[in-house]
Amino acid sequence: MPVPTSWHSILFDLDGTLLDTAPDLAFALNAVVREEGLRPLSIDSLKPRISGGAAAMIRLAFGERQDQLEYARLLQRMLAIYRQHISDQTRFFDGMEAVIGEIERRKLGWGIVTNKLGWLTDPLLRALGLYHRTGCIISGDTTQYRKPHPQPVLEACRRLGSEPRNCVYIGDAQRDVEAGRRAGMSTLVALYGYLGADDKPQEWGASALLTEPKDLLTWLDGGTLS
Repeated sequence: MPVPTSWHSILFDLDGTLLDTAPDLAFALNAVVREEGLRPLSIDSLKPRISGGAAAMIRLAFGERQDQLEYARLLQRMLAIYRQHISDQTRFFDGMEAVIGEIERRKLGWGIVTNKLGWLTDPLLRALGLYHRTGCIISGDTTQYRKPHPQPVLEACRRLGSEPRNCVYIGDAQRDVEAGRRAGMSTLVALYGYLGADDKPQEWGASALLTEPKDLLTWLDGGTLS
């Protein structure tokens, strides 16, 4: 996809792209794991599952269970603990706060599009002072469909008053690239995020790959990335 000479809006996935939420998510999961008498999982083993949400993390820790009520109990317990500790250790990825500041200095719109449900997204962003700073917040239950459906990113464009062709979406999962491409916007992969060993982001069809957050500014300016 050709790079426009002028950008209007920048959209970010949340977990693994804008914010490093893994420590608090891992804490919540391992609290449940310990309650069930099992050994905690390493944060590195959990990161590739974060994109799939808490349900994917529960499946990794406890396997596929026939008893759906038990599965639901474990999931709800993890989410309850996570909500209580939602911003204890979560921070911007290194360099991302400066990137956001530069985006704002350039008077570009920016927003967040995540599959995380609103009852978790909103308090997290409030705790970090981002709720009123970002131009729009699209959570997993804001629109009828979630990513990889294009509806969430298209709704973000609508709220920011941006045409998709003048918008770029950054994420760390294939579903992010698919959603952005289906919406007709440029897409970037955050390689610094929660990709797994089997992921092949170079095959996802993204416009470029970001090794670190500041690469976004280089790309926006038309520079090449190594």
